[in-house]
Amino acid sequence: MKNGVIIVGAGHAGVQAAASLREEGFEGPVVLVGDEDELPYHKPPLSKTFVKDAAAKPQPLRGEAFYSGNAIDYRPGLRIDRIDLAGQRLELSGGASLAFDRLILATGSRPRTLPLPGTDLGGVVSLRSVADARLIRDLSTACTDVVILGGGFIGLEIAATLRAGGRNVTVIEAADRLLGRVVAPAIGSHVRQRLEAAGVRILTGITVSRLEGHDGRVSAAVTSNGERLPAQLVIVGVGVVPNVELAEAAGIATGNGIRIDQQMRTSQPQVLAIGDVASYRHWFTGDDVRLESVQNATDHARLAARTIVGGSDAYSAVPWFWSDIGDMKLQMVGLTTGADNHVAVGETEDNKFSIYHFSGDRLIAIESVNRPADHMLGRKMLGAGFSPAKQTVAAGADALKAGLAAFLAAAPVPATA
Repeated sequence: MKNGVIIVGAGHAGVQAAASLREEGFEGPVVLVGDEDELPYHKPPLSKTFVKDAAAKPQPLRGEAFYSGNAIDYRPGLRIDRIDLAGQRLELSGGASLAFDRLILATGSRPRTLPLPGTDLGGVVSLRSVADARLIRDLSTACTDVVILGGGFIGLEIAATLRAGGRNVTVIEAADRLLGRVVAPAIGSHVRQRLEAAGVRILTGITVSRLEGHDGRVSAAVTSNGERLPAQLVIVGVGVVPNVELAEAAGIATGNGIRIDQQMRTSQPQVLAIGDVASYRHWFTGDDVRLESVQNATDHARLAARTIVGGSDAYSAVPWFWSDIGDMKLQMVGLTTGADNHVAVGETEDNKFSIYHFSGDRLIAIESVNRPADHMLGRKMLGAGFSPAKQTVAAGADALKAGLAAFLAAAPVPATA
């Protein structure tokens, strides 16, 4: 390939794609395009350690020497205006262009905005980038009251962090419970109880009607039931929108993201899409999904690299995710879509428990709070296709390990050529 591969997006997915291309033996040019001026960095710490530590710096995904040492041409701070599919080139802001033989879109997502009066006031922030995290950190040092709109992972991680730093924090969630789209009710209830015990005020089932300000800066959030909440910092965390605009304008098929097949190819075979922006039929559930996790991003990237060098593997990675909220490490493996019964182990009073989700007799997901061994064993079980009996789950880890070992021992040996 004379022009090689261009990767648009320098987050977890994009950087892993560049690394995996070299690991797979790809020898052509690899260009990694990012819209930030930073060296690509880990994003999960931004809502936790980064915002509470004034001395914290971004954690690079790879050292600077990695890019030069692997002949990866990293281009920071570039804006792309258009994908020219016929000419196989990217048109850049300013008039320059980059030619490609293969294109990987790892454009990610951006925070969803709210159509509220007052969102243009100073001190109203969403978290997407290290620049946003720096702003939140700087603003929080000079404020007493913080209002967080949205009871999802990002909002709750920041709520726990800022409350631990002494701020008065109120979380407002329009749904009737926290984490409603992503975890079981028992997990959401437990998280709420722990956060409220730590002093976070949580309001569910209401919305914010407007934000008020003074001298151009936010001063209060007014709820739909008329309560006025003081706020010198408002953080909007109400979900994300996939960055599909470049693909759509080029005529690439989209639908809750950029549509891809099981080899990460879009409707244009020379273009692949990976990570948060990619929408696909998941092998595990049979449903169309778009997953926002580091695991999904990096596993997509590895498979995209194999596809480009001639592989034909179908995507088969087991999805998993984690979140640190205060003194709770939440870990999830599998997808709960279709779950109709469950088994709980451990004690919520000890802040250590897991919920095993079943669809009929098939184990499809495990959600854990401060039980990392359950999570790791769950990844092995789901990866092997092993569904333990519910009484085996209730019997504990030793019984599960024995059941998995017996299952693997009885599995047929793959045929060899």
